[in-house]
Amino acid sequence: MSRSRLCCWAVLGLLCILLSNAHAAPPNTRPVEGLRENTPRVHALTGARIVVAPGRVIKHGTVVIRDGVIEAVGDVEPPADARRWDLAGKTIYAGLLDAYGEQTIEASAAKRGSPHWNSLVTPQLNVADHYEADAALNKTLRSQGVTARLVAPAAGILKGASAVVLTGDDPNREAILNAHAAQHLRLTVPRGRGRDNYPNSPMGAVALARQAMYDARWYRQAWAAYQADTSLSRPERNDALAALQRYPESSHLLVADAPNELFVLRADRFAREFSLNVAIRGSGHEYKRLEAIKKTGRTVIVPLDFPKPPNIATAESARRVSLSELMHWDVAPENAARLDKAGIRVALTSHGLPDRGTFLSAVRKAVARGLAADAALRALTTTPAELFDVSEQLGTVERGKLANLLVADGDLFDKQAKVVETWVAGRRYEVVAKPLFDVRGTWRIKPQGDTPPLVMELSGTAAKLKGAIRTADKKEEKKEVKLVRVGLRDARFSCTFNAKTLLGGGIARLTAVVDNESWTGRMVLGDGREIAFTAKRLSASNGKESKSGDEEKSKDEKPAAASFAVNYPLRAFGRTAKPKRPAAVLFKNATVWTCGKAGVLEAASVLVVRGKVRAVGQNVTAPDEVLVIDATGKHITPGIIDCHSHMATDGGVNESTQAITAEVRIGDFIDADDMNIYRQLAGGVTTSNILHGSANPIGGQNQVIKLRWGALPEAMKFTKAPPGIKFALGENVKQSNWGDEYTTRYPQTRMGVEQIMRDEFHAAQDYRARWEQWKQSRQGLPPRVDLELEAIAEIIEGSRWIHCHSYRQDEILALIRTLDDFHITIGSFQHILEGYKVADAMAKHGAMGSGFSDWWAYKFEVYDAIPYAGALMHNAGVVVSFNSDDRELARHLNQEAAKAVKYGGVPPEEALKFVTLNPAKQLRIQKYVGSLEKGKQADLVVWSGPPLSIFSRCEQTWIDGRKYFDLDQDRSARAKASKIRNVLTQKILDSGEEMKSDDEKDKDESELWPRDDIFCLRHDHGSR
Repeated sequence: MSRSRLCCWAVLGLLCILLSNAHAAPPNTRPVEGLRENTPRVHALTGARIVVAPGRVIKHGTVVIRDGVIEAVGDVEPPADARRWDLAGKTIYAGLLDAYGEQTIEASAAKRGSPHWNSLVTPQLNVADHYEADAALNKTLRSQGVTARLVAPAAGILKGASAVVLTGDDPNREAILNAHAAQHLRLTVPRGRGRDNYPNSPMGAVALARQAMYDARWYRQAWAAYQADTSLSRPERNDALAALQRYPESSHLLVADAPNELFVLRADRFAREFSLNVAIRGSGHEYKRLEAIKKTGRTVIVPLDFPKPPNIATAESARRVSLSELMHWDVAPENAARLDKAGIRVALTSHGLPDRGTFLSAVRKAVARGLAADAALRALTTTPAELFDVSEQLGTVERGKLANLLVADGDLFDKQAKVVETWVAGRRYEVVAKPLFDVRGTWRIKPQGDTPPLVMELSGTAAKLKGAIRTADKKEEKKEVKLVRVGLRDARFSCTFNAKTLLGGGIARLTAVVDNESWTGRMVLGDGREIAFTAKRLSASNGKESKSGDEEKSKDEKPAAASFAVNYPLRAFGRTAKPKRPAAVLFKNATVWTCGKAGVLEAASVLVVRGKVRAVGQNVTAPDEVLVIDATGKHITPGIIDCHSHMATDGGVNESTQAITAEVRIGDFIDADDMNIYRQLAGGVTTSNILHGSANPIGGQNQVIKLRWGALPEAMKFTKAPPGIKFALGENVKQSNWGDEYTTRYPQTRMGVEQIMRDEFHAAQDYRARWEQWKQSRQGLPPRVDLELEAIAEIIEGSRWIHCHSYRQDEILALIRTLDDFHITIGSFQHILEGYKVADAMAKHGAMGSGFSDWWAYKFEVYDAIPYAGALMHNAGVVVSFNSDDRELARHLNQEAAKAVKYGGVPPEEALKFVTLNPAKQLRIQKYVGSLEKGKQADLVVWSGPPLSIFSRCEQTWIDGRKYFDLDQDRSARAKASKIRNVLTQKILDSGEEMKSDDEKDKDESELWPRDDIFCLRHDHGSR
């Protein structure tokens, strides 16, 4: 070759090197310290099966990586400058993206700049500004094939923005792929949050988030107005509201936490109110309301922390386990599969797993329980990449994408497959180190001295060896001993075995330095003797990794599918479908207590057509194809209405932090799964007024519901009922019964209670006036939406009714006079224990009273309560009802009504109205329910005898012409529940899974409010 040609080749080579080095590291502004690193970063992964994307496979191909980016995929020739990696027999997948993780941001960060007034509203925070890589966690995640993950702020309501980060060892400037992946929302607060910090209830959290969203909208308008006209007052600077401006009515993603399945629906309602693009971080319970969640159209990030079996090891511990716990254990592993099959877009996360190193095992369990392999891969790659706007970099094995890969030695979702290595931005991380030597096979061991030779056989997998040792004498082959603690690290082999029958020396320890053909080592016997030896290979393994019997069994056996259909709610007495409504139903030959003008009718009939009462009387003509129910000897009444209840609330009944919390809504947290709904149906209750507690002079908004057991929370709401709100007077609100530490919140006296109410009414009047003025002119900045004053303004306008907790006559009169000054008629006085003293004033004002039948002397301000109060108010012309304020008492309100007959001689027919028509009047729904009259909704109860008798039982309860309770069906349901319990108990015992200990909590249980109203009543001033 000529000198000139050599020169050309040298220049060309140098140019190639320079061009290669120009791309050797991501461009950055950091100055070089010391010598520049110019190591080429070119790799060729050859001979592998390549899963390019879910459903797209290259059976045999090559992936070329240059400077951290995929340069080529498929049947391509590796570049000359590439380092080759032979991956024959292996499969390459896109690196997995874990769809959720958390990092705590120091509280001081939220105080910097111009924060929101509430420390739980921190949307201006960004994980990218505070991210600190957890090397140990990243290593664990890489072992599961996870090469990128979402990291979100851990605390708050509007928590801040998350970031998508790599799980490699790169610095933040290279590890953070998307510094603003999503805003994060949690519509609840941790249980146990004190009374000094607003909010301290889930409904307060929703109210705060709603107000923040309205404020962000107004903040944008305020700054736009100021920039257009600088003569206007300059708005405040608020970093939180400025950060929130991008979300309403935009495509920016917001991820809402849903600690249970009902929170998914709450988050969806919140999103629709503000036109938000919301995805859901689920709880693993979504299957419980699958159809409703499907209708939201939201993507769900699904955790895989499947529950341990509850402790049913003994008969005693089994009695403490609910049927819902047993059923959830049985169904939970199918949650992801059921969501996917319903057409819901799913992403998966390791968050919540006690050991993140079990993530792949959990995914494989989900696949074994019905999740399609391609669906699982989508949920781990393309779906989260699209969701968090990194699909141009991650999710598939394609040219131009970041070289985030996982290499497995088999199908990723096979239980025996292992992730052998991961690549993060083109950097290789070995997960399962390949042994230097394959020692599987048969070895002849020759000890020094007189010790007879031995034969060792090794099998199993390279990562988990097993084997046996025996004498070389074929006559004594039966003297075979199993090896234990078998290990191979680099070139050092070790094991122990019982040498008693072979060498007469107790437990022997064997160690050796090995290669593929020979060993040198020693044995230490139980008596202390040391014997040196050498070993030669007699035969090699076939190269295939043998599997233990247990592994083979686990591969062949498919996990049992859930044993029973999901009912709604998931528990005893849950329904699999909504009760059917017959086109027409005729109840005949009954004693009918109409609670209307017709009074009590003997041998009468009630005709219901399409859910409404068509006719009541002795001579009722029924249409063709009517369902006839012979009620001979039975009594029929309207459905019982409870005017004061705290059941069916998910997360407490009090926002007890402030004196006025009119912005909070009980309706945001109706718990459709509360067993008390069913139990009260069994007592004839069809409608219930769910009230906020009595911790505040002006509390939250109430919610009237119908007890449509099995329905969703929104479907339970009595839509015809006008809105209401809870007020309260006396000891609870001036905090005299809260303890000595609660002496700072205004008001602390009854006089202060009156004044704060007056002040709030005046503020609401001014608020409405400002809005009316702006609506007329449509000029300048509109007033700020204030959810608290909106509710109070509705009271003044007459569209929202007050239901006021009250005891003493002086405070009752004070409130009446205050309301008269503002031309407000109260909806009802609740408890009203001294109402008999001022019944004339109540009647004059138009006030109604919902009280207790015979409760007294349970605290100081109740000492003058008497059981004749209801009758005395009734005789004075006050509309009176008896309520429960207690989940157990509500099951026999018919008997409470009977006490008005005993204490005061109220006629039985009028006494029954205390729990039917009169509470309907107090709730302003008497047009629809409360009596059996033509045109009213068919809410009725069939009793075995007179409804005021303690010997009578509720046999059937109908709502809207549908039968929601039936005594015979109840017996069948009990038998079915017993059968389910027995089957699932046996299934747990047969599974061999480790059971949950009695003191072991479910995930997030410490943070979730109990869906149980006894907590609300005892700890939250929910009632008395």
